[in-house]
Amino acid sequence: MANWANISQKRNNLDASEFDIAKLKQDIVFRTTEYYYAVLNNEEVLKVRQENVRYNSKLLETIEEKNRLGSIPIADVYAQQVQLGNAELQLIQAENIYENSKSALLNYLALDVLEEYLFINEMMDGADVNTDMYMKEFGAMEAMVNDALQNRFDYKSQKLAVESAQSGITMARGGIFPQLSGTYSYGSSATSLDNLFTRRSTSVGLTLSIPIFSNFNVDTRIQSAQIFAINAEEDLAALERQIKIDIKQGYLDLLAAKKNLDVTNKNVISAAENRRINTERYNLGAGNIVQLVQADRDYVQALSNNINALFSFFTSRDKLLNSLGKLDYKVFE
Repeated sequence: MANWANISQKRNNLDASEFDIAKLKQDIVFRTTEYYYAVLNNEEVLKVRQENVRYNSKLLETIEEKNRLGSIPIADVYAQQVQLGNAELQLIQAENIYENSKSALLNYLALDVLEEYLFINEMMDGADVNTDMYMKEFGAMEAMVNDALQNRFDYKSQKLAVESAQSGITMARGGIFPQLSGTYSYGSSATSLDNLFTRRSTSVGLTLSIPIFSNFNVDTRIQSAQIFAINAEEDLAALERQIKIDIKQGYLDLLAAKKNLDVTNKNVISAAENRRINTERYNLGAGNIVQLVQADRDYVQALSNNINALFSFFTSRDKLLNSLGKLDYKVFE
């Protein structure tokens, strides 16, 4: 019986190792996409900063020309110069953040950070993302927990660890019972091939070992195996609790990211219209430079927030899929 338990334990350990590898692959895929989203996110923010520098450069030229014609005061020129300088500073910062995010991704992929790589952005515009469609991938909380307990490779691995620990108890208890072993041998004392089977010898033996006193070694092994099994069961229960926490937190994060994306989509439209109106009012002499500068800042910030919200939504989605054990790594193999 102990021998069968030993075989079962080895099989469970092998299967558990395969599950651990599968879970590791899922985590690698999620971490890679997280780094990749960061690169794309920072690249889009960089484009916004570049466009803002071009916008403020043209606006400064317009203001300087109006000042030469005497239609606006020199103070407006100074104010716009400051605004352009701030835009250029933010562009430098965005470039630095973008390069650092690329280095982080390449380092995680064990690639040379000094090499140049082309990063393809297939993400749609935030306003075109149907968040409700993506939310349909996830059901009620209890259903998601049940799915996770069925799909999570680390949970499957820990369940096998519990079974393996139970087999360890069976193996340890094997030292209490008598052990019967058999031997069989076949030989030949022939000096030539002709009489190989005429001078043969056969022996059969049985050995019965009855444990009498083992200096409490068997009891110690049984107790150790039982403690190991209790710890394995507690680890399984702790993992189940953590899975529930991950799913609940992940779903709440996804809901927040969805609402954030929906709000920032509206903010971009409002900020763009506000900047357009303030630009027209300033050109007509009905507005002032302070209002125009603030409208431009609000628009750039709205664009940046929208970009961040877009990639935050997809990162949160992938994180929840990984928590559910549904992140498909095989498509990348």
